[in-house]
This record gives sequence, structure tokens and C-alpha cells, in this order.
Amino acid sequence: MSAARPGIDGRGAVRLIALSALLFVAACASTPPSRIQLPTPGPEPRPETGPGPRPYVSVAGASLSTLPGWAEEDHLAAFQAYIAGCGPAKGAADVLCRRGRDLAAQRPSPSDARAFLEANFVATEARTDDGRAGLLTAYFAPEYPARRSPDAEFDAPVLGRPTNLSEVGDRAAIEAGSARSSVLAWMRAEDLFFLQIQGSGTLTFPDGVRTRAAYAADNGAKFVGIARPMAERGLLPRNGTSGDAIRGWLSAHRGPEAREVMALNPRYIFFTASPDDGKEATGAAGVPLPARRSVAVDPSRWTYGDAVWIEADGGNLIGARASYRGLVMALDTGSAIRGPVRADLYIGRGDAAGQEAGAVRHPLRMWRLVPRG
Repeated sequence: MSAARPGIDGRGAVRLIALSALLFVAACASTPPSRIQLPTPGPEPRPETGPGPRPYVSVAGASLSTLPGWAEEDHLAAFQAYIAGCGPAKGAADVLCRRGRDLAAQRPSPSDARAFLEANFVATEARTDDGRAGLLTAYFAPEYPARRSPDAEFDAPVLGRPTNLSEVGDRAAIEAGSARSSVLAWMRAEDLFFLQIQGSGTLTFPDGVRTRAAYAADNGAKFVGIARPMAERGLLPRNGTSGDAIRGWLSAHRGPEAREVMALNPRYIFFTASPDDGKEATGAAGVPLPARRSVAVDPSRWTYGDAVWIEADGGNLIGARASYRGLVMALDTGSAIRGPVRADLYIGRGDAAGQEAGAVRHPLRMWRLVPRG
């Protein structure tokens, strides 16, 4: 996604970026299933610590029963996620998707769902080029307070696509007034910074009106994460650079000090505005993203509509969950999501999703669930 996933709300390419991952880079309406443990960038993001792949006999075309944790999966929830996300599939995968939807119309039991998945898929593990673990991060659809006119607290403008896009320059130049743009709303500066990282979000005004701000364009500058320099300057501990911690620091130091830190990232995102429909975000595949059951992947390595098994243990950020494991659907992408074992998990909407997403930075293994021949 550049640093923001281009598009949402009909544009088809949600660019909501993984907070912990993108902030770290130096140089993104369903109820969460009850059993799935699926809870949010240096060079291409990679875990700072954590083990490489654990010993596992990987056989191309292995039975799903050999997947770690398969027996404990909520198979009906996994099947429902598959049905919700398999629409972009082509060829034989499309045929299987339609068969699955026929079964879904019959209101299958959990055992029916498990039998369908095991009878129709085999698992093939994806591998990194160097054999090391991949990386799981997470993202969410943020919701922020906004104003229609500026005040002392809400003094950062949400800008529409400028008419002089090729001339706007970096973040500092734009904030100094280089962009000829309409102002869509006013936000707290740290909230706007995070909205630009996520690429879209919902703005709530004091009168209760809610507006969806979606990616429209960017200034073409390279994304630079601020987590590492903040840790290097001693502003935050090295294992305490979650999105929530960074936002808290920026809020507490609002003004010149926070602006100087945010200016380390020259990339700037412009937005479009539309009424909020209350639904989950739509990913690059053009499909609404099932919360906790969809991931952004590298489209050069994966196909939208792929069913994927993920296992991610050993996150090292403060507040991180121990592990994430289960069946998810490949439905989105992002510019920081590169490589065969790299995924960005969509958590959902709102503050709680954002707090969890900001602490996801886990070594990852991935399996492609391939339709049987």
C-alpha cells in the first residue's frame, strides 16, 4: 500500500496498514469466532526476536488434519469465513466456492463444515527464501472524533486530493500549505497521523454524524516508520513501541515536539469522504473483510480468495497475545506486505481492535489450502 492501502468503500483496495509494523519500518461486521485465536514496519518487516520455523514435517498436499491446531479449530466459523471470502477465486477454486455456498444454504453443522474442508482441500506450507519465520502484523478500521472547523485541539486538516498533487512535496511542505486541497474535516494531529497510516477510517462529529474517510492519493514520498527512531531517542522502550504507546506519546507531547517526530515520516495521505454505512471495510479483493478471519497478503505470492492457515506464536511487544492460529482468507494487500510468509490480519473496527492490532508483531508460518485435484 504505499504506507496506506489505497482505497475503500467501493474503490476495492482498502489500504489500512499494520500499525506496529508500519510504525516500526525504517527507510496496511462479523462477530469474532469464539475459538479462533486470531486476535496490528527497517527493511522488509521481520520479527525483532523470535524462533525460526519449528520442526514440522511439511508434505506438499498434506491433509488438513496435519495442520497445527486443526483439531481445535472452530470449523463452522472457518467454513463461514471461507464462504464469505472465496468469491474472488477463479477456475477450479471458483467451482469449489460455489459448491461450498450450496452447502452453506443447507445450514451445515460443525462436523459438516469440517468434512467439507477436509474433503476438498490439502495444505501446502509457504516458505521464506532464507527459511526464517515470516511476520504477522494486524490492522483495523479506526474511528476518530473530528470537527467541521478548527480549534486549539482539533487543528489538523483532513485534506482532499489536491489539484497540484505532483507539486506538493513532503509532509512538512504540505503542512506548511503547499497542497491546493479542500478541507474535509479537522482532527487532532496525532489522530490524523494514524488515520494516514491506516489509510481509511470513520470520523465522528459532535452532532453524531459519521463520515468514512478513504484513501484518495498520496504525495509519493517513501514511508518511514517512527517507532525505531523514537526508541533510539529514548522516547519509548524498545519493546514498548506499539501503536497505542506511540499515539499516547504523541498526544502527551502535542505541539512542536510531536510534530517534529511525525515529520520523520515524509509520506502524506489525502482522502475522500462519504457517509459511513457501518459495515466492515472492503479489501483489495472487493470483498468486505471478515474481522479476525481475513488477511492482507502479497498478491505476487498469493491469490485473492485463497484460504490460508496461519500460526503465529511469540510476539514480543508489550501487551501482545501469545498466539494467533486459524483459517483466514486472503482478501487485501499493502505496500509493506511483501513475501511468501507475510500477512496483515484485519481485527475489526474501533478502539479495542486498534489496541490489539498495535501489539501484533509475531513470527509467522502460513499454509495455502489448495483445492484437491
